[in-house]
Amino acid sequence: MKLAESILKKDRRALARLITLVENDSKEAIEALRILHSHTGNAHIIGITGPPGGGKSTVVDRLAKELRSRNKTVGIVAVDPTSPFTGGALLGDRIRMSELSTDKDVFIRSMGTRGALGGVARATADVVKLLDAFGKDMILIETVGTGQAEVDVVKIAHTTIIITMPGLGDDIQTIKAGIMEIGDIFVVNKADREGTDRRVMELEAMLELGQMSSSWKPPVLKTIARDGEGIIELLDAAESHYKWLKDSGLLSERGVERSRDELFQIIGEKIEKAVVDKVDRQEMDDLSRRIANREIDPYTAANELLARIGLEEKK
Repeated sequence: MKLAESILKKDRRALARLITLVENDSKEAIEALRILHSHTGNAHIIGITGPPGGGKSTVVDRLAKELRSRNKTVGIVAVDPTSPFTGGALLGDRIRMSELSTDKDVFIRSMGTRGALGGVARATADVVKLLDAFGKDMILIETVGTGQAEVDVVKIAHTTIIITMPGLGDDIQTIKAGIMEIGDIFVVNKADREGTDRRVMELEAMLELGQMSSSWKPPVLKTIARDGEGIIELLDAAESHYKWLKDSGLLSERGVERSRDELFQIIGEKIEKAVVDKVDRQEMDDLSRRIANREIDPYTAANELLARIGLEEKK
C-alpha cells in the first residue's frame, strides 16, 4: 500500500493524510495500520494530563523544545474538545506551539474527542502508532483537561505525567478522586505562585498513603513552564521512568496488557457493527422501548441480538 510505504519513507504529507483517514475510520487506514504494525514499538510515549488551567500545552511545548535540543524527534497529539459544528478540534491552532510547527522533526496533530470519554479520542492510539512507525523518538499526548475523566491515557502511554498548579481550590480533591493512581510523575506548574510548597506537600503525603506496589516512587516536581524552569528535570524524570520500565520487565508486560485491551476493543466494535448490520434502526428502537417499559430485560434483549450473528449465550 502506497500510503504505508510513504510513512516508512518519512513522507509528512502522507502521514497527515493517513491520520485523517484514521480519524474517519477508513478501511484504507486499517489496511495501512496492518502493514505498519511490525514497525511500531520503538517510541517512548508520554501522556500529559490533569485538571484544566494547569498549563499542559505550555509544558508540552517546552518538553518538545528540550527534546529537540537533545536531537530527539517528536510527535505531539493534542486531544481537544470537539467542535459541535465541524467535528474538529476546538483548540486546533495550538498557538503556543507555533514555533515548533516549522521544525521538520516535530509533527503536531490536534484531534477532537468526538464524544470519546476518558480524555482521549478513540483514534488516538492509532495515530500514536502512525507516529511511532514514522520514526518519532518520543510521542507526547496532551489530553482534554477534564479532571478525573483523564484515566484512559494510561492505556496508551508508557509514562503518565499529571500536571497541577497551586491556587485551584479543590483541585487536589479532583486528583485524589480520579487520576492520582495513574501518575508516574507529578508536576506542580506555575510554581512561582503562592501555595506551591503546600501543593507539593499535599501530593507527597497522598503518594505516601497510596501503598505503592512497585519500586517506582512517583516524584513531585516544580516547574514554571512559561519560563522553561524545571523542564530539564521533568524530562530527565520521564526518561528515568522509561528506563525503569525496561529494566524491571514491566515495559514488555504492560505491552501485552495494552494489546489485550486493544484486541477486546476491536472485537467489541466488530460485534456491535455486525449486530447493527443485522438489525434495522426501527427494530432497535422498538427493542429499546420494550426495555424502558420493563417488557423485557436488557440481558435477554442483548442475547436475542447476538443470536442474529450466531453468538447467543449458551445455557
